[in-house]
This record gives sequence, C-alpha cells and structure tokens, in this order.
Amino acid sequence: MKIISYNVNGLRAAIKKGFLEWLRTHPADVICIQEAKAQQSDVDAGAFAALGYEDHWFCARKKGYSGVTVFTKRKPDDVQCGTGHQVSDDEGRVIQLDFGKLRLINAYFPSGTSGDERQTYKYQWLNEFYDYVQGLRATHPNILLCGDYNIAHQEIDIHDPKGNKKSSGFLPEERAWMDKFYSNGWVDSLRQFNNDPHHYSWWSQRSPTVRAQNKGWRIDYISVTEPLKPALRAASIYPDVKHSDHCPVYAELDETLIK
Repeated sequence: MKIISYNVNGLRAAIKKGFLEWLRTHPADVICIQEAKAQQSDVDAGAFAALGYEDHWFCARKKGYSGVTVFTKRKPDDVQCGTGHQVSDDEGRVIQLDFGKLRLINAYFPSGTSGDERQTYKYQWLNEFYDYVQGLRATHPNILLCGDYNIAHQEIDIHDPKGNKKSSGFLPEERAWMDKFYSNGWVDSLRQFNNDPHHYSWWSQRSPTVRAQNKGWRIDYISVTEPLKPALRAASIYPDVKHSDHCPVYAELDETLIK
C-alpha cells in the first residue's frame, strides 16, 4: 500500500499548478491532503474519479481555511471525520479511514506562527490529540498517522536550528511533544530508511531562492505505531514536486505483514 501525505496550501491553487497532471502519474494508492482550503463543491470530483480516486473530505466551517481530504484508489471500510474536539473539528483538521486492520489518520496540526493565541491553542491541540491517538491504540493497534505536523522535530530536520530556536514550529515545548510521541509507541517512517540531513518538506515563500537553496524544514511526517514497523517497506520525500510551499512525503507498507 503506497501512501502520500501532502499539504497543498489550497487545492484549487495546486490544481492550477499541475496537481491533476501529477496524479495521472499514479504516485500512490492513497493521497492524503492537508490545507485543502476548499469545500467539496468547489472542485470537480469527476476529474479525480476519472483517475480512479474516491474523494473523502472534512472541511473547515470557515470557507477557504484548513481542511483535510483523502483521494484513494482503495475503498475504505469506514470513514470518520474529526476527533470530537470542537475547535479542531470546526477547523476540519482530522479525517480517519479504515482499510482492513489499518487505521489511517490524515491530520493537519495547527500552526502557531500567527501569534500567542494560536500558539497556546497549538499546545492545547497537541495535548488533546496525543491523548486521543494513544487511547485509540487500545482498539486500533495498527495506525498510520500522516500529515503536516507543523513541527521540525530535531536539528537535522531544519536548515538553521540555531537561528530558529525561538520560532514556532521549532520551540522546545513542541520538540518535547515530538520526543514524547516517538518515545511512546510511534515510529518516524522516514528515519527508518534515511538518517541524512537536508531532507525537508516545507520552504518559506518569503524569498524565491529559499527552496532553490534548500533552506527548508521537515514538518510533514508519516508515522506508524510500533506493530506496523515490520510492514514498512519504503519512505521518502519528493522535493521536486512543486504545487505548494510543501512537497509530498511518501511511505509504503507491506499489507501482508499487518496483523
């Protein structure tokens, strides 16, 4: 099973930049989108159906904001929108799909870059979400959690760790949350295959040269619970795919090893 996670920073904008043409290359069985910034009625679902994809949406109440979408060639057994936390669900941040014994969660973690109020909410969201997914493991041991986590975990995950030590997305409290997460039953899929530096998934748009110079952050992840670790077959990042300020991240699972 091939899975891609991709913050498109506006699905309609990404389509104008060739997103559909990229989908025609069939990059994965399941494409998890964050920050769709659209309602389902805003795009032509027939264009995705023609490529063999079902589409499942969880949109923010506020139009043009947030939202998660999944395009899948595999019909899910069940789809669940949200986690039951009102602010998160009003912002359309989490959608969950079941494929056999696999629970796939597509999540758009909040950003704290717009000010103290949102940074405070980000910490609240992280705590609520951690408790939620840890509790979910009791009934769903095989979970894949993909999305834009909006946190660069370690110094290897950011081009300028010293210069960004006080920046939202690389704050000590955020990084400590990632430490706790990966120390309690979760696996960072990319780091099972690649421990090299300079592998990033997001680049600031403030300067046109930032991406060309690869001055980025790795804030997009595909993580799995420990029971899925033996099923991981590949993980990578696709920096040359450019429909957004993010790029897709990829993982592949051997379903025969999911127990």
